[in-house]
Amino acid sequence: MQTYIFILSALLYAGCAALPASSHRTISAGIFLGWLLHGAVLAMDVLLPASLRVGFAVMLSATLWISVAAYWLENRNFPLDGLRALVLPSAAITVLLQAIFPGSVISLEGKSALFPWHIAISLLAYSTLTIAAFHAVLMALQESQLHSRSPASRNGWLAAVLDRLPALLTMEKLLFRLIAIGFALLTLTVFSGVVFSEQLFGQAVQWNHKTIFTMLSWFMFGLLLVGRRWRGWRGKTALSFTLSGFATLLLAYVGSRFVLEVVLHRGLA
Repeated sequence: MQTYIFILSALLYAGCAALPASSHRTISAGIFLGWLLHGAVLAMDVLLPASLRVGFAVMLSATLWISVAAYWLENRNFPLDGLRALVLPSAAITVLLQAIFPGSVISLEGKSALFPWHIAISLLAYSTLTIAAFHAVLMALQESQLHSRSPASRNGWLAAVLDRLPALLTMEKLLFRLIAIGFALLTLTVFSGVVFSEQLFGQAVQWNHKTIFTMLSWFMFGLLLVGRRWRGWRGKTALSFTLSGFATLLLAYVGSRFVLEVVLHRGLA
């Protein structure tokens, strides 16, 4: 049964990504239905009795589930239809990946009742910064089109997608709003991670690859916000910091678990 829900959710996402922008009501309804099915299968697959299922595919799927919700809500306030071509196909792929790579189960016995909240905050942080990364990619393409003199860059489906986006300055304001929210959530993730590390391992910080990449990403996003506030950073500088920070954050958990589960065939939590 779960497999069919995985497939149906992925098909709804893919179908909504392919529909023309003029079918906005159908798209909105289809995304919402796909999101509900995606959420239902996530709950059935991840929330187990006194335990949680974790893994790189589960993390990606949960991240894109929240990202789809963020896109759906933001698109009601701003014309962000261009994000649809990036967010929905990515969500469709991660739904299917979750069915293929189930991950491993960790017991919650003996752990603090607040431990699931740490995971929830982490997912919110990753999801917000994932949307910011998609946003930055579109801004880079938008800026490239503005400076291009080639007539070919003004035609085709990509040009049509970019033409439906708000002005570049509006996109930039939205980007920094997303980064500020994501940075605040990532800060909570880091500090709550310190607390649970002390409970589980008897030391405040475990200096492994996950911690180092997370801290590096946190520093990069923090530096970007400080640079924006005091030095007026914008344009290519802001986009480079955003994409680099996101790539580093992706390596912190998803990348390492991909190596463990898929390359080394180890199901460590």
